[in-house]
This record gives sequence, C-alpha cells and structure tokens, in this order.
Amino acid sequence: MRGQATCFGAGTIVNAIATGRGAAFGLGLRARATAEVRGADFGVQAHVPAGVDPTLAVSAARRVLERNERKAGLEVSIDSEIPISRGLKSSSAVANAIVLASGRALGVKLESFDVAKISVDAAFDAGVTITGAFDDACASIFGGICLTDNSTPRLLLRDRFPEDLAAVVLIPKRIITKESLKGIDFGAIRPQVEEALRFAFRGDYFRALNANSEAYAHILEIDLTPAVRARDAGALAAGITGTGPAILALAKPMNVESVRHAMDDGESEVRVVSLNPLESPEALL
Repeated sequence: MRGQATCFGAGTIVNAIATGRGAAFGLGLRARATAEVRGADFGVQAHVPAGVDPTLAVSAARRVLERNERKAGLEVSIDSEIPISRGLKSSSAVANAIVLASGRALGVKLESFDVAKISVDAAFDAGVTITGAFDDACASIFGGICLTDNSTPRLLLRDRFPEDLAAVVLIPKRIITKESLKGIDFGAIRPQVEEALRFAFRGDYFRALNANSEAYAHILEIDLTPAVRARDAGALAAGITGTGPAILALAKPMNVESVRHAMDDGESEVRVVSLNPLESPEALL
C-alpha cells in the first residue's frame, strides 16, 4: 500500500519558547510526503533532500507504525519547498505530511489533532524542537491562525486572517538551529511575550506579531531593519518568524511589491507567499 500527503509551513505570531503558549498561521509553502508499506523486517527508511537529517522523518513514520495493528515496515520520502532552520516551520510540515502519508498507507485512521500531537512527539524524539511546537504543527495541519498551549498540549483558539493578505518573506542564507539556542534564558523576555499573547487573544494579531518580534530580536541577535522597512512601506505587521532568521511581513496586495522591494537586502531571497487558511485536504479524507 502507498500513501501520499501534503502539508504546509507556517509563520509566527507569538513564539511559545518564553511562555509555553504560542500562536502561528498557515503559509502556502508545501511539504509532500510519500509512504509505502514494506515487510516488518524492513523497519523504517527515509529519503530526504541532500543535507537534511532524516531523523525526524524516521521518528514520524515510526510513531505511526506504533499505532498499526499488524507488523509492517515503512519507506518514506519527502519533497519540500520550505527552507529549513529559518523559522518557516519546515519540521512541522514534514512531520505532519509523513504522519498523514504513513497513516494512509497503513490504513490507520488519524484525526487532525492526533496528527499534530504525533508530529510533536516525533519532533521531541528527533531533538528539533524546544517547546514541542504544537502551535506550528496545528497551523500546518489546520491552516489559518492557531493559538495553543504547547505544554498541555491544547488548541485554545482558531481564527483566520482577512482573505486579501499575502506574506512577504525575507530568507537569509544563514540558518539558526535549535541546538544553537540551548543555554539561552528566554525567561528574561517573558513579560514582553505575555503582552504579545494578550494582543493575540484579543484578535489584534498584527500588534501581537510586532510585539513578539521586538521581544525576541535582541535575545536572538536578529536585525529587525527589514521589518521596520516593511512596515514603513505599508506592511500591516512584520517581524521574526519562529527563531529566525527569516523575517515575515503581512501586506495587502496593493502594497506587496513596495514591501518586497523594501525588504530586499541584495543578499537574501525574498518570496511572496500566499496564506493557507484551509485544513490539509488529506486530513479530511
């Protein structure tokens, strides 16, 4: 049996590292997974792009195998357009896609909430998360805006941005790995992040995104100049996504080109990306 699935990346409104609660929203950047059932002696094998650690893919597939009623192995492969270690939730999208594809290949019925929880467990297994990134996993699988308590985990609120928004994303060449963040005291910015959360729970997502970015920028040593230029050029909000170093701006169509131009530093890639407001179609089958 063979299963396929597509899930999406996400952007940050409030990063959960400092408080355990976070908010993220779906982006139209795709990760596609294929899973094929093999014999039990095969175990789990993952084919990933060159330079990518396969540990997360293997962990996600193995977690689904544990729910399978019969002995089997899985061979999985990933094709992703999401830049890794930039804050665009590539790990959540890849894990979700593999969980869905593996479930379909094995005939294991999984609800979307289960997919997100399995992906979080796989991310912990692989050591690619600090909080479990339940907010990112939910935004990837459900689309739209997801506010979560990552420590529980619980999905606290779902919402959507206006339909006419687009994201302009500055993607630097450098990466920031979760391993490099160990030892940083994020508790120092907890009050500022709590304020950003209050904005988010009131539905003031643009203000929440800006406030979150200001809180995390100094501790992560990320230059917010592109975000400032984006807002000056008409962006409704702009700031760090995840732990960076990518900078993301939200803008209406009439301002997208001016925002894109303002953010371009001549060295980084700049992409205009649609928002993803919809639940992954494979999760609805």
